[in-house]
Amino acid sequence: QVQLLESGGGLVQAGGSLRLSCAASGSIFSINAMGWFRQAPGKERELVAAISQGGITYYAESMKGRLTISRDNARNTLNLQMNSLKPEDTAMYYCAAAKSGIGYASGRSRYDYWGQGTQVTVSS
Repeated sequence: QVQLLESGGGLVQAGGSLRLSCAASGSIFSINAMGWFRQAPGKERELVAAISQGGITYYAESMKGRLTISRDNARNTLNLQMNSLKPEDTAMYYCAAAKSGIGYASGRSRYDYWGQGTQVTVSS
């Protein structure tokens, strides 16, 4: 099993920045790709950024240019730098890990492990 613990969420004004972090523990050798998802009230959970084991990144079109995803395999951490935040970015953000690298940019069905989430609120 893999445990994922997110941190770094909070309240920020529109145009501001936040950096989310995710610490992985447990059977980390089984992790291949990792990603960040978000879910706003009444909406589906959506993939916003992902990174393969080799460092290839994917960004959702809605947030492209405002996000940077990175991973530190030595420290078993995943980070998400978010800039120029908008009120519509308000959501619970979840860290996720996949045992396979296949389709890591496809969506939630490819991911095996999930964190509890960290709330991001952007005020206008």
